[in-house]
Amino acid sequence: MGPERIRNDRGFVGLGASLVTLLSASPALAQGVAVNMTAGAAPLAVALGAAGCALLATALMRRKLRDTKAAQLKSAEQIAGLRALVDEYEGLLSGSREIVVLWTDHANGPRFLGQASALLPPGRRTEAVLDFATWLTDTDADALAKAIEGLRVGGRSFEVTLKARDGRVVRASGALVGNGAALRLRPAMNQPGTELAVTAPAAQPPAPINDNATARTVLGSLGKPAFLRDQSGKLVFANAAYHDLARVLGRKSSESQPAELLDFGLLQRNRAILGDARRPQTTLVTLGDAGNFEVVDFPISGGSAGYLQPKTEAPARDSGLNHLSAIIDALATPIAIFNAARELVQFNRAYCTLWGLDPDWLRLGMDERAVLDRLRTDGKLPNEPDYQSWRARHLSSYQLKAPKELEPWHLPDGRTVQVIAAPAGPKGGVIYVFEDITDQLNLKSQHKAVLDVQRSTLNALSEAVAVFGTNGRLTLSNPKLSTMWKLPTNLLAASPHIDQIAGAAAQAMPEDAATIWRDLKRAIIDLNPTRSDQKGRISRADGKLIDFAITRLPDGQTMMTFLDVTESANYQRVLKEKNDALQTADRLKDAFVQNVSYELRSPLTNIIGFADLLASGTAGALNEKQHSYTDYIRSSSVTLGVLIDNILDLATVDAGIAELRPEHQDVAALVEKARAGVLATFPEIDGQRSINLKVVIEPDLPPFIADGTRIVQVLYNLLSNAARFSEPGGEVKLIVSGRTGRMQFTIEDDGAAMSDEMRAAILDRPEGASTSARQRGAGLGLAIVRAFVTLHGGTISVERREPRGSRVIVSLPSDAAMAGAAE
Repeated sequence: MGPERIRNDRGFVGLGASLVTLLSASPALAQGVAVNMTAGAAPLAVALGAAGCALLATALMRRKLRDTKAAQLKSAEQIAGLRALVDEYEGLLSGSREIVVLWTDHANGPRFLGQASALLPPGRRTEAVLDFATWLTDTDADALAKAIEGLRVGGRSFEVTLKARDGRVVRASGALVGNGAALRLRPAMNQPGTELAVTAPAAQPPAPINDNATARTVLGSLGKPAFLRDQSGKLVFANAAYHDLARVLGRKSSESQPAELLDFGLLQRNRAILGDARRPQTTLVTLGDAGNFEVVDFPISGGSAGYLQPKTEAPARDSGLNHLSAIIDALATPIAIFNAARELVQFNRAYCTLWGLDPDWLRLGMDERAVLDRLRTDGKLPNEPDYQSWRARHLSSYQLKAPKELEPWHLPDGRTVQVIAAPAGPKGGVIYVFEDITDQLNLKSQHKAVLDVQRSTLNALSEAVAVFGTNGRLTLSNPKLSTMWKLPTNLLAASPHIDQIAGAAAQAMPEDAATIWRDLKRAIIDLNPTRSDQKGRISRADGKLIDFAITRLPDGQTMMTFLDVTESANYQRVLKEKNDALQTADRLKDAFVQNVSYELRSPLTNIIGFADLLASGTAGALNEKQHSYTDYIRSSSVTLGVLIDNILDLATVDAGIAELRPEHQDVAALVEKARAGVLATFPEIDGQRSINLKVVIEPDLPPFIADGTRIVQVLYNLLSNAARFSEPGGEVKLIVSGRTGRMQFTIEDDGAAMSDEMRAAILDRPEGASTSARQRGAGLGLAIVRAFVTLHGGTISVERREPRGSRVIVSLPSDAAMAGAAE
């Protein structure tokens, strides 16, 4: 209790004493008090006591709170200081070349302080230090595990020296720390210069040795021949093993003057080739009967040091592995090799390229789990919901006794990688061979799609297809084969021999199937290299007609196709019969036309002759009525003659024997002949003209070379057609004009409107056309017109005139001979 608190307590004591003095000094007051106490002494005493206690308790509580707060602040400062000190210690431990493992909390597991690279291979995590079997020899791993068990269970501290698998020496010490335990692991002889001799074969450059005394101590402790050189390369120290080797070689060697067993110049040249004076170098030398040695030489402060290692069978195998490593690195196939401790011992450039790994990051000695975790982080492993289980299954490859093809890895970027795992050797480990099969899968998918399309196409064919191998067995077929030959589908699915197919067909069609397939079999099993393809038609007993074809395939197989042509053969036969009938009818028609034409011409000539005789008055004078009759007879006879000529001309055109005789023509003369023919056909009747024919010939027409007879027929038929379908006395006009290289004849009338039949006649010959008295139609005349215009190389067109009538335009080349030659 502090002085201040004592003073406050004394104040409360003084207050009580003052009250007692006041009561004793005044009897009256004391008596009053006594009287009052008689009346209400109890409440007053209780009130005074409660007030005093409350004041006292309040003062004590405030002091207690103030003291507690001050203590808490002081404790917090002390804890912060301790934490800063702990962090500083942990930082020092983490930055040192050692590893400390602390067991203080059984629930959360051990804590790790220090750098993993101090003891473990590159790429390993600090937690892996407790996996002693992966970096210590088997004996030392067991010894350290037992020592830690004794520490944590029995509280027995220890300090031992261990040997790592890479040859390094490690000091391990264990001690109790409070309620826990601590394990300290550090490389032996951690002072500058002492670690070098042990770690010289490692990949990292050794720390320089500061003095020759330390170097002599280290080298002297080695069981291998070791030596020390000064800056000039002179031997200044050799250990006992070195002197023993010199004596084996018959050389004198002592501590003061060690024997030179090596070619220092060779070592210098090798170091120059290495290009890095800080790194150890290995040189293979032969020392007489002692055999081959590997000289490991490395620089130290003030010179260099080294040791000799006999070149035993194991190093020879390592040399072979080095040669094999060079081959692996040159391969385009990605390969990675891990030892039994899951450490990377070999990989090639293709492996880095496949996974996109930086070769500077991927170093030898890395744990495969670290590599897999890196690939998963980069999104280069299959998307697995339970990655840990997938990785465990993958790492089970270390138990393989024979090569195994693992499940393909379907990567997120769309690639598919095939992984093959194989044991790395008797000491354990695994060899991974990776292959990017993305393109192969795409090709297989495309090939499967093509096969599916081919199969669908084959099944959809109307032909039956069968492919037989060189052994006579069916290798490919479609459902149509089963339908056509009534074969069981399960038989075809079993790749039957052709004899089995023949037997099944014979059972289904006993009449002739056996004979048919026997003949087909001869073509299938014919091994003559000069054999040729065959085709033919099979007439089956059931009335079916089957066309077959036998084709030799390039791979030696034979393809047979069958097509049911029964219906098409029947159609073909019917069509042939009809065609023969039509040809016969056409010949009969031509003969009939010629016979009829010639037979009609003879009586027609007689009619015309007698009509002319009557009209001349030789047989007697005729009255006006009789002259009118003779004119009808003569005009009708002329019309009939023209029809007969048209029939004959059309027959020659249809037969393809019509020919032109092109000559220079007088257009006016041709027009006059056609005009005269039309007027003769349509004479005056009772003094009235049947048509009003007008001819207009433009001047300066170009020379016209054509068949005059045919041109007259064209003009006559067009004019007579216009006159026939015009009103009596109607106007029919012929206009002749010339164009560049063309001669144009235009016939205009104002008769009835042109019918569709008339238009069709311009393009093709009408069949069975009929006309009424004043309805424009098509007949032989228009067919003749079209035929002769075409022979001249010309064109014909028909137009309607407004409000009535038609216009026919015939355009002919000026030189029909040249037009015919051009065609």
